[in-house]
Amino acid sequence: MDQVFAPWRIEWVERDDKNPDVDCVFCEFPDRDDARNNLVLARNDHAVVMLNNYPYNPGHTMVIPQAHEGDWRALDDDQLLAHARLKQRTIDAMDTAFAPDGYNAGENLGGSAAGGSIDDHLHTHVVPRWTGDTNFMPVIADTKVIVEAVTDTYDRLHDAFSEQTGATDTDAGFVQF
Repeated sequence: MDQVFAPWRIEWVERDDKNPDVDCVFCEFPDRDDARNNLVLARNDHAVVMLNNYPYNPGHTMVIPQAHEGDWRALDDDQLLAHARLKQRTIDAMDTAFAPDGYNAGENLGGSAAGGSIDDHLHTHVVPRWTGDTNFMPVIADTKVIVEAVTDTYDRLHDAFSEQTGATDTDAGFVQF
């Protein structure tokens, strides 16, 4: 089933009652038993990769330090290196799963002005891009068409992470490095 995402969904992103039983999805979802249901793909000792629930393109992920922190300067060298290494593995997995023509990577560094719906836990968006992946819909209809269901994207990326050297599938369903 194809999905259409549109800018009016920002009302959902900015709602006051988002996950009322969760303090921080980036802290709590990776620790839950069902990685696929919580869109947790992979992790190492200091960082985690999650699919974006409302992607710009299929494969839109976020690489997130496990430390609940909104300031890069507060992370130590081990945390910074683990985050960078997991970004590399994410790009490798995307190459395997999707063979995109390029990538956009952007960091939400905390604070509401940085954008996004989570402003106190920094994270890096990694978005695969293809030549011509923008069409008339965003220009004419202010609507972005996503051509693959998030669950299908999850399965493709999970398989690609699992194939990497040093990868271990866990009982919870995510790939551990």
